[in-house]
Amino acid sequence: MIASFVVVVAGFLADDQNRIVSEARMRSIVANELNPIRSKLESSINGNIQLVRGLIGTITTEPDMRQPRFGVLARSIFTERSQLRNIAAAPDLVVSMVYPMAGNEKVIGLDYRKNENQRAAAMRVMETGKIVLAGPVDLVQGGRGLIGRFPVTTDAGGNKRFWGLVSAAIDIDQLYRDSGLISSNLDIDIAIAGRDGLGRAGAVFFGDSAIFGKAPVEMDVSLPGGSWRLAALPKGGWPATPQNAWQVRLLIALGGLMIVVPMIVTGRLTAERQENIRALKQNKDQLQELSHRLKIALDTSEIGIWELDIDSGKLLWDSRMKELYGVGSSIREIYDDWRDTLHPDDLARAETEFAEALATGGAYNSEFRICLPGAEIRHIRAIGSTYLSASGTRKIVGVNWDVTADVETRARLSEAKRLAEAHSAELETARHRMEFNAMHDPLTGLPNRRFLDQVLADRGRQFDAGAKISIFHIDLDRFKQINDTLGHAAGDEILRHAARLLRENARDSDFVARIGGDEFVIIRVGGNPEEDAVLASRIIEAMSAPVRYKDQECRVGVSIGIAARAAATDELSQILVNADIALYEAKRRGRNRHETFTGALKTAVFKTKQTADEILRGLEQNEFVAHFQPQFCPKSLDIIGVEALARWDHPTKGLLRPHTFLKTAEDINVVAAIDQTILEQALFQICRWEANGIDIPKISVNLSYPRLRNEGLIERLEQMRIPKGRLSFELLESISFDENDVTVLSNIRRIKELGIDIEIDDFGTGYASILSLLKLTPRRLKIDRQLILPILTSPAQRRLVESIIDIGTSLGIEVIAEGVETREHADILRDLGCHGLQGYAFARPMNANDLATFVFERRWHAA
Repeated sequence: MIASFVVVVAGFLADDQNRIVSEARMRSIVANELNPIRSKLESSINGNIQLVRGLIGTITTEPDMRQPRFGVLARSIFTERSQLRNIAAAPDLVVSMVYPMAGNEKVIGLDYRKNENQRAAAMRVMETGKIVLAGPVDLVQGGRGLIGRFPVTTDAGGNKRFWGLVSAAIDIDQLYRDSGLISSNLDIDIAIAGRDGLGRAGAVFFGDSAIFGKAPVEMDVSLPGGSWRLAALPKGGWPATPQNAWQVRLLIALGGLMIVVPMIVTGRLTAERQENIRALKQNKDQLQELSHRLKIALDTSEIGIWELDIDSGKLLWDSRMKELYGVGSSIREIYDDWRDTLHPDDLARAETEFAEALATGGAYNSEFRICLPGAEIRHIRAIGSTYLSASGTRKIVGVNWDVTADVETRARLSEAKRLAEAHSAELETARHRMEFNAMHDPLTGLPNRRFLDQVLADRGRQFDAGAKISIFHIDLDRFKQINDTLGHAAGDEILRHAARLLRENARDSDFVARIGGDEFVIIRVGGNPEEDAVLASRIIEAMSAPVRYKDQECRVGVSIGIAARAAATDELSQILVNADIALYEAKRRGRNRHETFTGALKTAVFKTKQTADEILRGLEQNEFVAHFQPQFCPKSLDIIGVEALARWDHPTKGLLRPHTFLKTAEDINVVAAIDQTILEQALFQICRWEANGIDIPKISVNLSYPRLRNEGLIERLEQMRIPKGRLSFELLESISFDENDVTVLSNIRRIKELGIDIEIDDFGTGYASILSLLKLTPRRLKIDRQLILPILTSPAQRRLVESIIDIGTSLGIEVIAEGVETREHADILRDLGCHGLQGYAFARPMNANDLATFVFERRWHAA
């Protein structure tokens, strides 16, 4: 009964509160709709008044203003967006100016003091000196409007005088429309009180005056000199009851029943509960004993027990289960408690296995991972079985236990096995990669020299025993110049280009390798000499095409040596040697060509190689010696110098002249070493002869072009003891002195600074010109013997020699003639003005001891 009374009282209070809230909500809605209308009315009226104030300011400064001027100023106001209908100016309270004039002619001449309707307002403006807003009123020119009357005063010499009035008519109907008062979309009824700006004290001039008596929402509109009062109600008035009144009352009734009915039921259940308590007490001791025994068993095995009611989804966990899953006592005891703990990767499988056990009614056996709140992962083993309870509901009961340690152990063993297998695979991959890298050129991707050696050594597995095999040894021409001028990046691009062309022109079955630097090898099976020549020519033609590198055009040539297996027993390594010999011959014959190995070529190459080896051995054994040929004055026949000539004192072939070894020495780049040996011997002999009282004024030594271009030449000369003015370097005229070789010109200049003279040897057979002589300024010219020998029988040759002597004399250069074979040669050259003679007519080249005896005994006079 108490609960029923409380429910009824609470229901009445709730219904009254709902009415209050509903009414407040309705008033807020009306206020929200009314407020924009109030703002528009207020802003529109004040905006119109501000426009008129600007005109009044102008009238104050121009009190004698007439209609034309007034019309111009008023027109500028009417261009603004406003509700102004007309403006009239009344000096001394008599209207004399109006805008617009059309339709307002009746206003002209209106005297406010005599007009009963407007006299009071006009006098009020004059007395107060403030604006007065009147209306809405009926206008003289027709229609209704608000009239704003503005006092106008002028200031003349500091004295203020009342000038008159300015009246502005505001179209009240347009004001209503612009403010939204008469909009068809309004959901409220509006009334306005306060005619003439009197506020609450004024009369109602818009809407139903009864609205003010129905508790409306009210708002004030501020006007110049007063205010209006707005009142608004919802369309049709305030509702008698809230719209949701019956819904709220129904909820109140349902709430009351929910309170009262359970209390009645509870009373009956309480009695039954007392009876059940007595029965439960009887079973309590038995349950405690069973529970204690089960607890001991579960604690010992660390197994958690769970039970799920299949129909209701209720899940029961014991404390061990909660401990296993890391949850507290706040679980919801539903199936989702278990599902939410499953690891995302095991979720689908675990739910599928559980659903299959429920569907079949068989045993449940599963293993899965769970995620504990602390981000720990635990592996769970689950076993269960379904059964029907005494009430007939289907249930499944089972146990869980932690098998994380076992799983981790298995995982470690599996990972160790996987790592071992992966490591083994990586080692195998690395071995293959290392083998590939070891057998291939990293720049071009072609097999390298090691791969080639393996192919040559294992020919039985690579090629058929009786197959015809050809080996191409390929070397790029002008590759070093590209490396030196454009850099190694350009060189690398040329090598890649060459490798690509070789691969494109060779057959798929051909073995193509880069064996080092700019050298390549092609091994092909089943070819013949004609096909080999065609392939070589095709490669040479392809390589001759220019290659673009950045903004540069690179051109390289290619020299190719070809060797074929003549017999099945020939070793491939020897065929490669033969191809190398053929390549050497191709380069010797001018490069950019191919040569095929022959027996005669092998003999010639072996002979050249033998000579090269003997030259190198000869340098080591000091077999290269200086021989000296004297030079004589044509007039006195005194010795004016000697020329040091290189001779090779071969242990088996005897004394060899330069033409037998010089070409090979140039090929193996040892000419500079021979020059240095002869120079050292010549300087030694000068000192020796001088010590023995033999006067040799100067000695000339040949200086090869490679040595002249050597940047270390001057440093080497500075380390030697060279008598100043007694040593000359003979430069072959075959050297082009017109080239702008900075190193050559610098070395010549510094040689002269060391007191060493420069001579041009074999003049008349090389490149020397008058300009080069002027640039080089040598001390002497030596006319080649080929020009000297014919002067006995050829007048033209004699005149040529005479011209050379004259040129040298005019340039201050001494001229020495080589190849003076007879006394007649000596006489002619003396008469032509030659400065020195050298030749067999006087003496042959001889060793240092023989020269000393020759000079001491003056044997040339006998000759």
